[in-house]
Amino acid sequence: MAADSDPETEVFEITDFTTASEWERFVSRVEEVLNDWKLIGSSAGRGEYTSGTWEEKSQEINFADFKFSITHHYLKQESDKSDLKEELEEDAFPLAMQDLLCMNNDFPPRAHCLVRWYGMREFLVISPGANCEAITSESKCNLLLSSVSISLANSGCQVPMFVQIQQKWRRLYAGECQGPGVRTDFEMVHLRKVPSQYNHLSGLLDIFKAKIGCPLTPLPPVTIAIRFTYVLQDWQQYSWPQQPPDFDALLGGEVGGVEFGKLPFGACEDPISELHLATTWPHLTEGIVVDNDVYSDLDPLQAPHWSVRVRKAENPQCLLGDFLNEFFKLCCRKESTEEILGRGLTEEEGKENTDLSAALSKLTEPAAAPMSKLSVSSMVHSARKHIRRHRRVDESPLSNDVLNSILLSKLFPAKSLMPTTRLIDSLSFQNLFNQLKSAPSDSLTYRLALCVCLVNFYHGGVRALAHLWQEFVLEMRFRWENNHLVYGLASGAPDLRCCLLHQKLQMLNCCIERKRARDESRKASDGGKERDRPLPGGGENGRRSRREGAAGASPGKSWDSWSDSEDEFFECLSDQEEAAAAKEGEAEKGGAGRAKPPDGRLHPHGTMTLLNPSTEPMYIPVTQEPAPMTEDLLEEQSEVLAKLGTTAEGAHLRARMQSACLLSDMESFKAANPGCSLEDFVRWYSPRDYVEEEVVDEAGAPVLRGELSARMKIPGNMWAEAWDTARSVPARRQKRLFDDTKEAEKVLHYLSVQKPADLTRHLLPCILHAAVLKLKEEESLEDIPSVKKAVQQATSHASKQLRHPNPDHKKLEEVISQLVAVETVIARARSLKAKFGIGKAEAGEDSEDLEKFVISLLEEPEVAVLGAGRGPAGSIIHKLFVSSQRVKRSPLKPMGGGLNVPDFPPPAGREILLRTCVPRPAPYSKALPQRLFCVLLREDFRLAGALSSDTSFF
Repeated sequence: MAADSDPETEVFEITDFTTASEWERFVSRVEEVLNDWKLIGSSAGRGEYTSGTWEEKSQEINFADFKFSITHHYLKQESDKSDLKEELEEDAFPLAMQDLLCMNNDFPPRAHCLVRWYGMREFLVISPGANCEAITSESKCNLLLSSVSISLANSGCQVPMFVQIQQKWRRLYAGECQGPGVRTDFEMVHLRKVPSQYNHLSGLLDIFKAKIGCPLTPLPPVTIAIRFTYVLQDWQQYSWPQQPPDFDALLGGEVGGVEFGKLPFGACEDPISELHLATTWPHLTEGIVVDNDVYSDLDPLQAPHWSVRVRKAENPQCLLGDFLNEFFKLCCRKESTEEILGRGLTEEEGKENTDLSAALSKLTEPAAAPMSKLSVSSMVHSARKHIRRHRRVDESPLSNDVLNSILLSKLFPAKSLMPTTRLIDSLSFQNLFNQLKSAPSDSLTYRLALCVCLVNFYHGGVRALAHLWQEFVLEMRFRWENNHLVYGLASGAPDLRCCLLHQKLQMLNCCIERKRARDESRKASDGGKERDRPLPGGGENGRRSRREGAAGASPGKSWDSWSDSEDEFFECLSDQEEAAAAKEGEAEKGGAGRAKPPDGRLHPHGTMTLLNPSTEPMYIPVTQEPAPMTEDLLEEQSEVLAKLGTTAEGAHLRARMQSACLLSDMESFKAANPGCSLEDFVRWYSPRDYVEEEVVDEAGAPVLRGELSARMKIPGNMWAEAWDTARSVPARRQKRLFDDTKEAEKVLHYLSVQKPADLTRHLLPCILHAAVLKLKEEESLEDIPSVKKAVQQATSHASKQLRHPNPDHKKLEEVISQLVAVETVIARARSLKAKFGIGKAEAGEDSEDLEKFVISLLEEPEVAVLGAGRGPAGSIIHKLFVSSQRVKRSPLKPMGGGLNVPDFPPPAGREILLRTCVPRPAPYSKALPQRLFCVLLREDFRLAGALSSDTSFF
């Protein structure tokens, strides 16, 4: 009792041997993964390969704190389940063991290394994690292999499982495959030097026989497959055909320069670096061929199968790619034009910019006395001359010759050489500028983009670009001040399908056209002729009147006859003058009993008459054209209208702001048709809003009676309010809906403040447009199916980005990379065509077959040569190797005289595949497949063996 109550009684520690160890947990985890992937049980099937694609899936597993990754590689293919069941009943061998003897996948062109060495279509690999050290210890390797063996045995999985050991670059694997009563062990040997006794087929056969041989029974014949690979690096006389561009003649127009309007194209170096010829003897039997350290029967010219692959140069320098990348880099610059051209130049320009600002302020501010056009022009051009006078010749990034060549020959050629309206691109490209939101390929904006790109690449980079842009802006101002149209731009309102810079230039052209029209009208008024121009309105008849007005107008007062002949501006009446005119009109109507005389008539509107009095004919008035707008102005206007809110007052104010054109047309209609009513205006402007029906009058005769539509009768209707406030004022006396002077100055200011980076972003769509056109042109000459698809994909990708308000910089880089990749493929095709003589007279009837062969080389990893060394392609390849061998001959040796120069160099790589079926490990065991794959390189020797054994009878 005392002992039991003693608190210091000794307590024995109990060890629980049923707790799973880390190794057991690892094995269990591997089994769980096999079960999750449904790899449990038999996987027997046909021993033939079918077309399919390789897929893989991975999962992480841990051994204590060490991370592993288990990956399942499998060939996804379609097979008949009934055939699989029949195969299961007949043969219980695992599918991997059948694949060891299958000859349908010897030397695959592109596959996992284990597929090439063992010919499998499904396998598992356990490899260390990304940041884990390699398994170099022999004890750890054995522990992993035992884990694999137990997992396969417990789960019944018949898929072979490998463990990656040693450093990853060595590609060493050890593994196992288990089936009912059979097992295959996968072993490897890797050396840096090839042992001399195993440097040929005879020595490798000795290794294979010693590994699988059973001393009591004779070995069956060994099946052999051999492949030798020869590498051609020196093309010699088949040099790269691309000619370097003539840098001095690019913009000068000399003979040999790049044709203007097209970007340069092609690779500056040969994009094909090597040609690999694989000569294969697929089905040989031991004793048929001799290959030892003294003699070899393996002549590449006698090989029954030839296949070729090309090694492509990594990132070859391409002209179009360089142009696009260098131009795109400018988007990241932050300097202004003044900062790029130099601080000294900026200080000298400070005073001139003050003169320019003063000129602009005097152009826009209301002046008491009219300013003559000559005074403004002289101010601006004196400042311009002052700028150029202080810019020394050696400070100019662009020489005068280059600058004059660009401005006079490329951007602003003679009027007779340039179309006044946009020319339509070819049918296949006509929607490309709309798709990319660039500009038509015959436009000034498109030519400017090409010039800027060429100047940036060849003539001084960003400084030359800034210089060219500064001169371009000055030229635009000169044309505005002197009423010279900018040719190469479509007439009419800005095309919103194009880039913003193109719209701005079109807007400037619109301003110049309006200004010239006013000047011509003033001159016509001096000669007693009126040349009013109509503007589009809201209705069908209104649009017709404006088209007809373009042809001519009825005699009457001139548009600007009321204003001072020397005043350049179109001023509206002041408030006092408007009030006085209104009182005068009322006095004339009420006091004198007669209406104000008509003014601003274009011509009668058919046989239509006014409703009151009914005998007075209705006249179509001369109206103003609505103001053209660019997309940024439309967006700005939308924001202003949106800020008015949804209240009744805001909606009313919004409607009034949007009815400026309607009010102008109403005033013109009242002036042309004194005594008219709103119903008369609606009948002309919007006929659908005047409903007529046939009724019977008091005398019983059918008559037409009309009234305004329901929407026109809504209380507070904006048309009725505008009609009540509209005065009888002809178009020439109205305030201009479009102030061309103000809008032109806004455009010129917008152009002048653009930084080189801003200009680059504006012109990038045009450059990509030009690049796509160039690729399509070059592709049509080569006819490569994959290139057509790649160009379409790149164009679609570019369209999504360029039509976005804020394109993603990285995605634009991807677009350029796609275009450069297409250029590289075309350059590779041309290189191969030149080497195989395609297009030359000696190609003859085989030209079409050779062209198909070349296209296949570009699109497939490896291409079989029809006829091997005796076919047309094989003969050319043979000549290429012979030429290369002659070049390697020492120049000190005579060209003739008994020298035996081989046609082919020593093979760069030799692959020998040995396989057979023998009973192992005992003579009475099952005959199981055995395989040895040998790789012999200059500094690499590898043996990959798959040795099967019977686990039931041994």
